[in-house]
Amino acid sequence: MTATNDTLAGNASIQALQDRNDISDVLYRYSACVDSFDAEGLRSVLADDIWAQYGNGDPVEGGDALASWITEATATIIWQHHLLNVYTVEIDGDEASALSYLTSYQVFKEHPDAAIILVARYHDQLRRTPAGWKISRRTMELLWGESKADEGYLASLGGRGPKVWSRD
Repeated sequence: MTATNDTLAGNASIQALQDRNDISDVLYRYSACVDSFDAEGLRSVLADDIWAQYGNGDPVEGGDALASWITEATATIIWQHHLLNVYTVEIDGDEASALSYLTSYQVFKEHPDAAIILVARYHDQLRRTPAGWKISRRTMELLWGESKADEGYLASLGGRGPKVWSRD
């Protein structure tokens, strides 16, 4: 290889690492925005023409529609926590696919003393846009769900808090 070829190969390697980091950041930002009730931030990681399906629910199409659907679906949540691990990212030019594992905890106003626990995998496709990588297709493969009641442990710690993220 010549010095020019070495430089080009090095630049391509650096770009691949940067793309993987940027894609992972988009996927983690999605979860953080959902958890912090940040609808504007959530919308910023979605492609305008996204197609998404969560479990066996009806698919949702369009970035604005999906952001609204998530906001409505989480309207009565007191808090939630998405524990996400990005397992694989495959990049092909300006398109990418990713597989992430998710364990989600949610507490709803209707049942404030029980956490809903979901285990799932996100199968995502992303597209590079002038504004950065965006999620263009998301399938949430729901694997497990349960409700777990608090049996006094929170009270023994002084209760829930301090409240950092809220809708108020």
